[in-house]
Amino acid sequence: MPDSQAASPTIILDRVAIIRGSRLILRNFSLEAESGELIWVRGANGSGKSTLFRALSGLLPIASGTAETRGAIALCDDNLALDLDQPLEKAIGFWTTLDGISPQRLSVAMETLDLGSLAGLPVRLLSAGQKKRGALVRLLASNASIWLLDEPYNGLDQANVARLDAAISRHCEAGGIALVASHIAPTVNVSSSVVIDRPLVEAAE
Repeated sequence: MPDSQAASPTIILDRVAIIRGSRLILRNFSLEAESGELIWVRGANGSGKSTLFRALSGLLPIASGTAETRGAIALCDDNLALDLDQPLEKAIGFWTTLDGISPQRLSVAMETLDLGSLAGLPVRLLSAGQKKRGALVRLLASNASIWLLDEPYNGLDQANVARLDAAISRHCEAGGIALVASHIAPTVNVSSSVVIDRPLVEAAE
């Protein structure tokens, strides 16, 4: 998640197809997002929301169509990627150091999601919701202009849903882009929503 705030962030997908394993998950999918926009991505389980986010973050290839992104991208999904035996702040700090993020930004992100008092607690002792907030901290601390949040509200109580949505709102007000894939509508203003109708079960040719 390197720095990239110099130019206005942009996402342009035009009739893209994405294959995962031997399955064609998305086809003829188009999406545009510009600086300051919050896009709510909706769809049934298995419809391709997570696959879309992994492709946007470079973890899966685009099989066809055209895809253009401008700006650094940060992804938060169900992959915790934190050392369970390390204290929470140290476990997150391992990644933020690699990302070139200052300790001050990490501390602010920890406080934003009310994790300051848990900084010294081993990750394995945290509840599911606390672990989720730990994963979200890395995204909040990043300098990425494009945030991809895959089911970010899972495990969060009402207070932390509000804290997260406030952080998303600030990010977009500062010129960032946020794509939120969730069965729950964000509590802040959504610029637009995109519906991925149904899962495709076709084998890739």
